[in-house]
Amino acid sequence: MIEPFEIRRASHDDAETISALVRHTIRISNATDYSATVIDRLVGNFTADAIRGLMAKRVVWIAQHRHELQGTASIEGDTVRTVFVSPEAQGRGIGRMLMNAVEAFAADNGTELVRVQSSLTARSFYSRLGYFDVRAMQYGEEQTFLMEKNLKLI
Repeated sequence: MIEPFEIRRASHDDAETISALVRHTIRISNATDYSATVIDRLVGNFTADAIRGLMAKRVVWIAQHRHELQGTASIEGDTVRTVFVSPEAQGRGIGRMLMNAVEAFAADNGTELVRVQSSLTARSFYSRLGYFDVRAMQYGEEQTFLMEKNLKLI
């Protein structure tokens, strides 16, 4: 039997481990869909100091198993942000649990429509959760997708 994962709100003390998880995940999981230049740029956006800055304006959750960080997700207004699950823990439902926490928070705060700017890598994950494509976006070499989900339809 697999022990349950704990989903909890992150604190500033978690910034270092969130940074390490996000940077590791980008380097492993996104490397098949994006060039090394894009990966390096993205990794540079998620230093511990940058995470602390993001935490000042976002609500951030983490998923832990035996006190080890396995994933993170956040929301800023009506936009889901920084959803990452360690490559070693992917496929165990952690991303879905984090998204459930994010969506429940949004719904509890009166948000009816949530958005996410998805990487090419995560697009099918969000589609399985009921998000639909609004438009493709291109930033130099990096292609992303604006996706939305109507929480009233859940």
